[in-house]
Amino acid sequence: MTDNITPDEVLDTIGLNCPLPILKAKKALKGMDNGKILELASSDPGAVKDFEAFCRATGNILLKSWVDDGVYMFLIERVV
Repeated sequence: MTDNITPDEVLDTIGLNCPLPILKAKKALKGMDNGKILELASSDPGAVKDFEAFCRATGNILLKSWVDDGVYMFLIERVV
């Protein structure tokens, strides 16, 4: 399951508001190989819906999202 996934890259977008977390994730994922995992941290509450929509639109996989002490965390697998 996703609980044991080790990310290949970690991206901290804490303090950034929409659309910057999405733009930074898009750039990071573009530089990664298929099957690699990006872990992203965001302080923007809108990021939950934003990353769900982003993954649907791009075909990448949102493996997991959770909140850790007020920080919104995401694991995204690059597939396209």
